[in-house]
Parts: sequence; structure tokens; C-alpha cells
Amino acid sequence: MQAHEVIVKPLMTEKVSSLTETANIYGFEVNKKANKYQIKSAVEYLFDVKVTKVRTVITAGKTRRAGKHNTKSNSWKKAYVEVQEGQKIEFFKNI
Repeated sequence: MQAHEVIVKPLMTEKVSSLTETANIYGFEVNKKANKYQIKSAVEYLFDVKVTKVRTVITAGKTRRAGKHNTKSNSWKKAYVEVQEGQKIEFFKNI
């Protein structure tokens, strides 16, 4: 699996922002089939940083009501990546 296939997009939430400021942890939505080793190598390759720890969570899809029928959104996987102290990831570098 290529690095661009592993990482879908970065997460920009209040929880991730506070983790980034306090503990140097970044959040990503990742491919559901990717494992921690693939996530680590993809982040190191794409952002040129040293990853020290990776934690993953599979978020269940939500059930919603659509008229008479109930529908369910897809489940997805997110990864919390801890970067070595003194390094950081710039998402919006050249905008």
C-alpha cells in the first residue's frame, strides 16, 4: 500500500488540536486496512518527521433516520500519531 493510499486526510478537531499543543500528537483519517507500521512509515515519508507512537481507533458508523428507513454511515479508522519532541507537521505550509 502506497503512502498516499494509507492516509486519507488529517483530522482538524478540538481534541486533536489540544493534543497537538500539549503532547505533540496529530490525528489522521486512515485507510481501514492499514496497520500501525504502514501508518508510521507513511507519516514519516510524507511529512519528513520521526514517529514515536501510533494509536488507532475504528469509529463505528452512525445510524440515521431517512424518511421511513434507517440508514447507516460507513465506519472509518483514525490514527493518533505522536511525533518526536522538537518536530512538528505543517499541514497548511504553502497556502
